Amino acid sequence: MDRRLRVRLGVRVRIFLILLQFLIFHYSLLIETSATVRYVSKTGNSTPPYTSWATAADSIQKCINICENGDTIYVANGVYKEKIVMIPGLSLIGAGIDSCIIDTRQFPATTDFYSVSLNNNSLIEGFKIYCKSIDWGIGIYVYGPLNIIRNNKILFAKYGIRIHLEQVKYNLVDLNIITNIEYGIYCIFTNSLISNNIIIYPNVGLSSGLYNKSTYLNNVILYPNYDGFDGFTHNCILKNNFFLYEYRGGPLGSNTGISSYGDTIINNAIIGWPSYGYGFSGNSATLKNNHFENNYSAVQRVGGGSELKFQYNNLWNNVINYTNFSADSTNIYRDPMFVRSDSLDYRLQKFSPLIDAGEPTILDPDGTRSDIGLYGGPFGQRYVYQDLPPKPPVNLTALVDTGRILLRWNRNTEADTSHYRIFCSVTSGFTADSATLIATTEDTFYVDKLNQEYERLYYKITCVDRQGNQSQPSEEIAIIFTSINDYPITINDYYLYQNYPNPFNPATKIGYRLKEDGYVKLYVYNIKGEIVDILVNEYQEGGYYEVEFNTEEFSQLASGFYIYQIMVRGRGDIPVFTDSKKMLFIK
Repeated sequence: MDRRLRVRLGVRVRIFLILLQFLIFHYSLLIETSATVRYVSKTGNSTPPYTSWATAADSIQKCINICENGDTIYVANGVYKEKIVMIPGLSLIGAGIDSCIIDTRQFPATTDFYSVSLNNNSLIEGFKIYCKSIDWGIGIYVYGPLNIIRNNKILFAKYGIRIHLEQVKYNLVDLNIITNIEYGIYCIFTNSLISNNIIIYPNVGLSSGLYNKSTYLNNVILYPNYDGFDGFTHNCILKNNFFLYEYRGGPLGSNTGISSYGDTIINNAIIGWPSYGYGFSGNSATLKNNHFENNYSAVQRVGGGSELKFQYNNLWNNVINYTNFSADSTNIYRDPMFVRSDSLDYRLQKFSPLIDAGEPTILDPDGTRSDIGLYGGPFGQRYVYQDLPPKPPVNLTALVDTGRILLRWNRNTEADTSHYRIFCSVTSGFTADSATLIATTEDTFYVDKLNQEYERLYYKITCVDRQGNQSQPSEEIAIIFTSINDYPITINDYYLYQNYPNPFNPATKIGYRLKEDGYVKLYVYNIKGEIVDILVNEYQEGGYYEVEFNTEEFSQLASGFYIYQIMVRGRGDIPVFTDSKKMLFIK
């Protein structure tokens, strides 16, 4: 059999066997038992056997207590302040995570505290579960095989979901949202499929304990305090997962995207915080087709064990690519050309160097060689590659000497970059169009020879790719002359940047630049003009600044548009700059 076919079939068979076990057991329950459908609602009259909405039980556990293997319970909207102990073979289906709530925060903390426990062959879906606190309790505790946990939202627990079996068996954990917890999903003694879950603000997103052979597929781990994935075994498979962390305090290296000592890690994206954490840390693992970006060190080899199998990965914009490790030539170091990373859209643009650059034996869903990154490989996605304009050129500077102006800027990193267009005007805020175009160049500098005297000149640059797509203009740079032979003043003016990401939830960053020292105030208003927050209120030196607006500090903040405004006062307390922009908060 062809090697690439064996690789694809190996993982597919593993996942197929897990899903087949669920189908066999759950359908056998329908055949072998006389299943009953029961109901729970705050508006029913709570008359056993609870087989209609009119006679629905007023308590979930009360209904469970009269159920038999194979029964299904539908739960209406409401808040149910009770712990749930499910029986084998039970399906418990809530009305939805927005308004069907299990709340156990009022119960005293005990060593075995949990909100919901599952034994075997059970299904739970459609609930929002408030456990206890980030330091205590288990949201859903699984101690038997062949359970399905899907479409739930779990908050305030030490463990969002904990699977702890006495022998390796199968469970499916799919499409859950888990937030404000210490461990998102913890697995021990299991061979489960953990897929399509979103875990936000954990200490550790995914944790793998002893004898865990689970497969982790298409999960999103956002802003962990420590590790996105923390593995202590050698048998897990991680495919197409997204890890994004930011600086949350603590020393260098206290945050790691993936910590592993022998797992198989393919087509993941690990996006870090510059000068802070590690993309991967461990040994003996196999890493292929992954993308590492914005980490202090993308890959750190630690401890004993065998060497890493590290091939066909992309490393971009890391402070250090490797620590205690040297990679082979199959790995690349290119701008990935994502569609919009500031909005968490990590699809590749049409001319990305990551397309068809993965391990040759791993194929994309369309049968072509796999892409590097989040959407490549057999479990990736089919989508149309967009041909987008380049990013605007940055760091435009000017040097003036004897009637000449030397402009410089940073080279664009997109693979399809072609050339630059230089625009000039005597008017501030001018439009970069054919009327103000003065030159084109493939270089990252341009010399403008002055043949007459000017009081002021303003310049902008755009980047053009090979398909003719033109970027938005760079920031405008101003040059003020006293005479043609005098050294002029070069000004990078005051500027308020658009926040990113936008739309956002829960936090966004706002950047601004000061031409000179001054007293700065930066406000956030709602659409009624009421002040929501004062982000900056202090004297600052000239330069670039960035501040975060975090809505978690305002629990009652509604979705919608907000205005942020900057006001700067210069020497003599004279107003020198004011600007405002809109941003969209979505809960």
